[in-house]
Amino acid sequence: MLKSFVAVGLVLTLVFAQTGDAFAARSGGRIGGGSFRAPSRGGYSSPSNGYGRGGGYYPGGGFSPFYLPFLFGGGGGSLLSLLVLISVGGFLLNTFRRVAGGDSFEGGDVYNPQVSIAQIQVGLLAEARDVQSKLNQLAETVNADTASGRMYLLQETSLELLRHPEYWTYAKTGIQQAKLDRAEAVFNQLSLNERGKFTTETLSKVNNQLRQAGANATLNSTGELATVEQEQERAEYIIVTLLVAATRQLELPQINGESDLRQALQMLGSLDASAIVAIEAIWTPQANGDALTTDDILAYYPDLKLV
Repeated sequence: MLKSFVAVGLVLTLVFAQTGDAFAARSGGRIGGGSFRAPSRGGYSSPSNGYGRGGGYYPGGGFSPFYLPFLFGGGGGSLLSLLVLISVGGFLLNTFRRVAGGDSFEGGDVYNPQVSIAQIQVGLLAEARDVQSKLNQLAETVNADTASGRMYLLQETSLELLRHPEYWTYAKTGIQQAKLDRAEAVFNQLSLNERGKFTTETLSKVNNQLRQAGANATLNSTGELATVEQEQERAEYIIVTLLVAATRQLELPQINGESDLRQALQMLGSLDASAIVAIEAIWTPQANGDALTTDDILAYYPDLKLV
């Protein structure tokens, strides 16, 4: 019985000892853009190559079945051979169109292809203020609603993280696969999960609309308003999350050390613009003087691994 009371007392002590940190504002920033719209079902139509039907090609670039009998010397060959050749020709033409449209064989329907949703999360020491400044700058200048803007955002965020390995402390990677018609829901769920860890989103640039809000006042452990200097003394970490949806088969290494994180950032950052469906860069803290402590890491990011 005595041991039970002691155990309960220890739990209550730990809970109330961290009450001061629970009042701390966790500000966050977010940049993103993209579209999960399926390609048009109007069909593929290549420019005319100048040949008429008599030359054996349709204006759309497909081989005319009316020309096939002439391959047998003016109509020779059986009807069965003709039907087989038409079937083979149709299969090859459809295959070419799928490949030209960027559809993978594993992806299935060209109008509902497979999408990879990748996540890289990096925990940095609080001294990495340059990373925060770079993300703030990107939020003010990048239009991630364009293909070139999404690629630029991905490259610049990846590069900024790669340039500061001396600040790496924690990391994790993850990949989910989904058809295009479900990929947006998976992407949004991952985004909301990270944004839900903020007390307030103080900087946001999504759909090319910039929104800024002041951070809530922070209380120290005695219940008084904390100064910026006090919060900077408490600050220990910065967390940056990259979410990327791509029409490529992505495979990222599991994080077991610095080399795995470096490889993951390089692999994701090298995606070409045509493959990127959507992207978000999310980071916390964002507001000047806001703090992210070891207790916050343990409470909100328990699955991060040391690097």
